[in-house]
Amino acid sequence: MTSEGWLYLAVMMDLHSRTVIGWSMSTRMTAGLVCDALEMALWWRSSFTATVAAYCSHRYRYLIQKHALRQSMSRRGSCWDNACVESFFHSMKVEVMQYEPPRPRIELRQHLFEYIEVDYNRQRRHSSLGYLSPMDYEQAISA
Repeated sequence: MTSEGWLYLAVMMDLHSRTVIGWSMSTRMTAGLVCDALEMALWWRSSFTATVAAYCSHRYRYLIQKHALRQSMSRRGSCWDNACVESFFHSMKVEVMQYEPPRPRIELRQHLFEYIEVDYNRQRRHSSLGYLSPMDYEQAISA
């Protein structure tokens, strides 16, 4: 929530490395929001095979088919099906928004960009990755 109303964030995460590979923000929860996040992920990672999401819009399903991805639909109301992304959102809320007064959308957009691209992907360590950041983990496994 911002001082101007809602700001929605959709993310796509590489479950192996926990890297956020696609994300998008909008004032409305639309198919475009999710499709933009998927398109960013496809741009960043030209080869991946599956996506786990509760999204089923025509445009989203078209992108899934166009890029020969496999879609896994989460069960309704089951956050455990997408636990890694739920964990990301919890960390983001605690580390970026908790105890902060509501900010204008443009400020929150900038803070979320910095959190995802700088703090989370490049600096935040994960116990499941041997206490490496997602980007350091990817470099270690590709070496």
